[in-house]
Amino acid sequence: MSSVTSSPTFVRSDLVILGGGGVAVVLAGIAHYADWTAVVAFVVSAVAVTLLATLVGRSVEQLGDRFGPGATGVLQSALGNLPELFICIFALRAGLVDVVKAALVGSVLANLLFVLGLAFVVGGLKHGTQRLDSERARTIAVLMLLSVSAMAIPSLAHGLHTPAVAHEKAFSIIVAVVLLVLFALSLPASLKRGATAADPHAEAPRWNVGLAIGLLAIASALAAFVSDWFVDALEPAMDALDVSQVFAGLVVVAIAGNAIENIVGVQLAAKGQSEYAFAVILNSPIQIALVLAPALVLISVAFGLSTLTLVFSPLLVACLLLSVVLATVITIDGESNWLEGASLMALYFIVATAFWWG
Repeated sequence: MSSVTSSPTFVRSDLVILGGGGVAVVLAGIAHYADWTAVVAFVVSAVAVTLLATLVGRSVEQLGDRFGPGATGVLQSALGNLPELFICIFALRAGLVDVVKAALVGSVLANLLFVLGLAFVVGGLKHGTQRLDSERARTIAVLMLLSVSAMAIPSLAHGLHTPAVAHEKAFSIIVAVVLLVLFALSLPASLKRGATAADPHAEAPRWNVGLAIGLLAIASALAAFVSDWFVDALEPAMDALDVSQVFAGLVVVAIAGNAIENIVGVQLAAKGQSEYAFAVILNSPIQIALVLAPALVLISVAFGLSTLTLVFSPLLVACLLLSVVLATVITIDGESNWLEGASLMALYFIVATAFWWG
């Protein structure tokens, strides 16, 4: 009891994060409603999402010890993917289908390659070889391979000119429903608290569960709200900067929309909480492949938006499959080091470069 009363609820860094997030949201609102230039409005709204992500990261830290890495990763990823869900919905409403398709693939690539790689580099350089839950790593690897393969099949059917080409919309809806059912079946295993002890470097939580979950929800909701302003400035900013829709979706929108996982995962790895970092980072691409992409397919049909199918370009599909295979090979042994992380990041930069010209 004394340990709880002796620690303040909010330390100085908490107050900086809370204040910075509030200021960022206000500035993003001013940039949007005061008709600032598209590039400035785009940058300011992206910064607002990123700063709100820092608040989510702090909230996740305060939840980790109580729920275990699996449940924490699922909760954080569900809230963390809200901004991208809203960004994609607004983009479909604006007819930016190529941006949405690239953003979905780019989000998986960014988490599997860039964010996971950066977490391995930061954690490895600071703490040496980091241990992961090998059983959880195998489960995540199987789900990722299965979900990405399911997403790739409609694209292969299109590329091979099979009879399914005439029914791409219906085919995508069927695949979407199957993936959502698979996600529901995977939840019990994902939510199960692991048998391992908490990470040795995890600090004692200062916030009660209600406060941590409340701040998580508020920050994620605000990030989703700011995403409307983000998308409103996206197309004019792309024109002004001469950036293609594919590159904007694959890199810019994917990283901004997943800022929460980007920051949280690296923060946890830097603190030596490798198991939580792994769960947080890799739960996001699983939810993108099993939940976000299928949900957007159904939402686009149900609400009369620009129709989204699961047919992607051959290069996007190839990059997606190669990235999943590499991430699986690196993580399935339940260990990570900085060189493996650097390898993942190197592949991400090569993929991003391949789409620089569109």
